[in-house]
Amino acid sequence: MRESEPSRTALRVAARRAAHQLFDNPRVLDDPIALRIIGEDAAVRLAARADEHRGRIARAFRAFMVVRSRFAEDQLAQAIGRGAAQYVILGAGLDTFAYRSPYPDVALRVFEVDHPATQAWKRRLLAAAAIEVPATLTYAPVDFEQQTLAEGLSHVRFDPTIPTFFSWLGVTMYLTGDAIDATLGFIATTPRGGGIVFDYAVAKSELGWTGRLALHALSRRVAAAGEPFQTLFEPDEIRRRLTSLGFQSIIDLGADELNARYFQGRSDGLSVRGQVGRLIAAEL
Repeated sequence: MRESEPSRTALRVAARRAAHQLFDNPRVLDDPIALRIIGEDAAVRLAARADEHRGRIARAFRAFMVVRSRFAEDQLAQAIGRGAAQYVILGAGLDTFAYRSPYPDVALRVFEVDHPATQAWKRRLLAAAAIEVPATLTYAPVDFEQQTLAEGLSHVRFDPTIPTFFSWLGVTMYLTGDAIDATLGFIATTPRGGGIVFDYAVAKSELGWTGRLALHALSRRVAAAGEPFQTLFEPDEIRRRLTSLGFQSIIDLGADELNARYFQGRSDGLSVRGQVGRLIAAEL
């Protein structure tokens, strides 16, 4: 992302989560904060462009954005059952979990980790929308290309002795391989009972021709926004990397698996499409 500017992709993702609240029924992700956080003007514009958001491509993008948040929160619930008591949201963007958490204050502390510029922008949006910041939330400003996650969390009230669950959505493809390795390596040192969920973009070599066209179009779009893709993965490669670090019970889901889990029996056409994006979860 451009220095000193908030993430443009974060706003686009938030708008799609908000659109899900307006245009899709039943909701895969029930998020009463989604429309509020993008601001009243943006919410009005969103509602006025209903036809655009009901298009086939728009539905597919929206489906992936909301299902990855839903999947992360489902995996978080399982981690809490294993004893996790901290939740670290890496590259939080305009994620709203902390402001609508169903868990008691004593059960879960939440840490939002993000680029300082994006985090400052989010806090302005929260204040403008009168969204209360809970006492259980801690902000940790981190530029992943300039400092490690361990360094960033060392400056806040993160407890490295407590089982912790991490989500990392919409981030890995924008980072260098070294930054990804450093982050996964740190997470692997945290106590048993935690884990991670993240999404990744599939390497061109693993895609069919329609997937390659989609990847090319998406790559051009994010590059034009100043946030180019840097790292793509082969599914076998990322699974091997996680296993070598000590992660276990790895779940790697593409469109077919996500649709079977979350979009069965719908009549509105909302579903994940394509081969480019996948979701992966792993336990510690």
